[in-house]
Amino acid sequence: VQLQASGGGVVQPGGSLKLSCLASGFVAGDSYVIGWFRQAPGKEREGVSCISSYDGSTYYPDSVKGRFTISRDNAKNTVYLQMNSLKPEDTAVYYCHFKGIRGVDYWGQGTLVTVSS
Repeated sequence: VQLQASGGGVVQPGGSLKLSCLASGFVAGDSYVIGWFRQAPGKEREGVSCISSYDGSTYYPDSVKGRFTISRDNAKNTVYLQMNSLKPEDTAVYYCHFKGIRGVDYWGQGTLVTVSS
């Protein structure tokens, strides 16, 4: 499985960004979970959001709930993360993540999001 993330950049507090992750190399029809993690300098990697291919259920930690929205376009094999009301503490490298039915973790190359005035 290959994951190609894009959409990071610099934004002011309160602004918005939309990340994209193009996934390829997986078997269409297999169940999987795809989403985003982030890692800020000096901190552990943390889950930001994910969506299940099985039923479309989503997950958000409290830190981003109500501000971030994950969505997918199955025809384009792409998952998106719409990030609104960004805060300086959202600054991190964001990684696309995929886990299929075999339980193997796949990671994208990371895209940097900087929230600063």
